[in-house]
Amino acid sequence: MPLATDLRTAKRILGNAWRSRRARNRLASVQGELEHPARGSVRIVLYFADPKVNLYQLRQWYQPLVELSKTWPVVVVSRSPSSMLRLIEESPLPVVYLRKIVDFENFLAEQDIRIVLYVNQNVKNFQSMRYGRMWHVFINHGESDKAYMASNQYKAYDYAMVAGDAALERLSHALWDYDVSKRALVIGRPQADYFTGELPYTPDDRVTVLYAPTWEGDRGSMSYGSVLTHGLAIARSLLADSRFRLIYRPHPRSGVTNPEYRQANEQIIGMIAAANARDSRAQHVFDENPAIGWQLGSTDVAITDISAMVYDRLATGKPLIVTRPSSPEAQVETDGYLGSAEWLDADAAPDVIAQVERVRGDAEALERLQHWVKYHFGDTTPGAATGRFHGAVQHLMGEWEQHAAIHLADKRVGQFDVLDGDEDDEDEAPGAD
Repeated sequence: MPLATDLRTAKRILGNAWRSRRARNRLASVQGELEHPARGSVRIVLYFADPKVNLYQLRQWYQPLVELSKTWPVVVVSRSPSSMLRLIEESPLPVVYLRKIVDFENFLAEQDIRIVLYVNQNVKNFQSMRYGRMWHVFINHGESDKAYMASNQYKAYDYAMVAGDAALERLSHALWDYDVSKRALVIGRPQADYFTGELPYTPDDRVTVLYAPTWEGDRGSMSYGSVLTHGLAIARSLLADSRFRLIYRPHPRSGVTNPEYRQANEQIIGMIAAANARDSRAQHVFDENPAIGWQLGSTDVAITDISAMVYDRLATGKPLIVTRPSSPEAQVETDGYLGSAEWLDADAAPDVIAQVERVRGDAEALERLQHWVKYHFGDTTPGAATGRFHGAVQHLMGEWEQHAAIHLADKRVGQFDVLDGDEDDEDEAPGAD
């Protein structure tokens, strides 16, 4: 058994090295055509060290950052060749590939960077966070009640931008000696101001249900994925009833650690194709579009696992069902919204239609929903969160000016450590959330 494990590990390492080298070679052939930001033009960096499998964490910030860049120029810094290749194709923001930390240091030297934003907890974030004279700000890639959302890693950043009162309470309870009032800036969910997009179906009298499960997780405490326990039954029920349309949007990492989970995901995709072949008017959708928008804002009911998707949907104020994890090890925080959520147990999944109909018409359920929308996001009037986001950035810019004046005469201290590793890591990043 140990030998087999060693062989699998060696195979994975070699595979990662081969993929990384191939991506670097492809990148080298196009990098000369890319426009580099003018010296001194950049004020805000979004730092992204992950490979392309985790780009979903960044994509949801595209539109809010494009709007912000009209006031404060924003550049995405990629440390991964595979991510950079994809970003060249899709990013609406300027992108710079800085493979080595010395490349990043040179970039900082030629620009006037005041804020560095982070959407996840990649260990390479710490290679960037060594640099002072700028604010390091955790903006995360969602709002949820996962244990990840109250990690002590928040203390590593100068500030964190959070969604609302629920996040403030979560952090104040979980973190010792953390000044929530100063270091946590409430902005709501600015992404929700951009939940739009062209529908891949023609609206009719069918009830459209979004089923958006997360991946299976890489440890028991994070086993929130429902594809294997709930998903097949949900899909069978909805696809068999002509009153409903299913939009299936699985997490892009579905099945990376569990072959059975991957097979269940593939089976649901096949069931959707077969249902559309039987009745083209149904227009069921397997959604693998990188962009998230219409899926949350246009569907009648959403079914999600415990993940950021719960709170993305919650920000719309529309009916929502949450699958209850079957793993006894899964950590479920019930002090916030999840304590009052409309839960779907695995053994009730075959009767999902009854639950869908109930949450659409139950006045008490809808009233509870609105209470939690306000608690988690505050004012969800279109544009309100974007205004708070811009206000938070303006506040940090003012703080930067104040501290820059205080430390104007300070001696500059070199912060580059040549011993730090600069190697690419095109691994599947199993710890991603």
